[in-house]
Amino acid sequence: MSNSGSHQPDLDWSQIKETVKLLTVSVALVQTSMKEGGNSVDTLTESFTSMVSHMNAIQDLLLSLEDGEKKTNALMHCQDTQGKIQASIIAFQFYDRLQQCLDHVTYSLKDLSKLIDDPQRIYNPLEWNQFQQSIRNRYTMESEKVMFDAILQGKTMEEAIHLANNAKEEEDEEDIELF
Repeated sequence: MSNSGSHQPDLDWSQIKETVKLLTVSVALVQTSMKEGGNSVDTLTESFTSMVSHMNAIQDLLLSLEDGEKKTNALMHCQDTQGKIQASIIAFQFYDRLQQCLDHVTYSLKDLSKLIDDPQRIYNPLEWNQFQQSIRNRYTMESEKVMFDAILQGKTMEEAIHLANNAKEEEDEEDIELF
């Protein structure tokens, strides 16, 4: 195997191999970041789940006490804290969507690297069509599919993003889950 590269080209050098290397670096960076971010979010999710449980126990305890100004103030703080925890949980759900999206990007970049590195596949329109369909089939959110379809139909990136944002707003209204 040749060590040919843009820094030291030889007869085996090609822009396709350089492209594959750069795509591989991109995939590795995204995957590493996703793993680190995922570990942090898992820790935060466990902490917030525990806080919800503790806040519910405190609220139950307060409700069992006699009425008074301190009880009312404490219950008000409990409700405020529970609201902030709910907002945090919603933010985690959006992070989960981001992680799914980045997972789709890494999958696509890896498979794109394989496609363009294979002389039998790179110039075959059927291979490209199958690759595109495999990407679209991995998408779980309608907004991703809308953006993908718009780009393949020749729309500009800005137009595709606008269409995807409209689809995402509809998804957001339907998908937010509270604990």
